[in-house]
Amino acid sequence: MVVLAVGAATVSAIHARANTPLKASNTVEAVVLSDGGSPLSLLHPRLASPIPTASKAKTQPPPAAPARPRSSTPSSIVIGSYQQQLINQDRAAAGLRPLSWSSCLASVAAANAVRLSRQGWTPPYHTNGPNLDLNCRLGNQAGENVGYWSGGINDRQLNSMFMASPEHHANIMGPYRYVATVWAVAPNGYAYVAVEFA
Repeated sequence: MVVLAVGAATVSAIHARANTPLKASNTVEAVVLSDGGSPLSLLHPRLASPIPTASKAKTQPPPAAPARPRSSTPSSIVIGSYQQQLINQDRAAAGLRPLSWSSCLASVAAANAVRLSRQGWTPPYHTNGPNLDLNCRLGNQAGENVGYWSGGINDRQLNSMFMASPEHHANIMGPYRYVATVWAVAPNGYAYVAVEFA
C-alpha cells in the first residue's frame, strides 16, 4: 500500500488557508537515496553528526561521534528537486513566466521538510512556511505546498497530485516569482516535500 498526503497554504498580510489530503493512487516510483550528511550539515548543522578530529596523542583513538537517534533525523535531504522544473513546465503551459530559485526559500523548505519527516504526517501538518517565506522579503505574498509519499521521492506523482488540487494548483499558478523545493526522506522511507513560493 502506498500512502500519500498533500497540503497547501497561502498567506498574504491577513489571509491563510489549507486544504484536505488527497487520496493516493496505487502506482509507486521510488528513488533510493544514500544517507548523505553534507547537504544536511550545510543547512542544519545541529542535525549532522560531528566530524571526528584527529587525536594529537597517537596512543589514543579519536572519540567516536555520537550516534544520531534514528527516529529524529531524516535519512537524506534533496535540495532543488525535479519539482521546480515540473512547476515551471505547468506555468509555461498556462502562459506564465517561470519561477526563479531562491536560496532563502530553500532554507525555509529544508527546515519544513525535515520537521515533517521527523514528526510524520500528523495534524497539524502545516509548517508555517508562508509566514517564514515572507521573511525572505521577496514579495508581499507567499505560499507553500507540502506532501509526502511512502514510496520515496516521486516528483511527478506529487506534482500531478498538486495540479489536481485547487489549492495546490493556485499556488503553482500564483503571482509568485520565486520557488524552492526540498525533499526529506525519513528512516522509514517516507519522503516529505516542502515547496515554498514567494
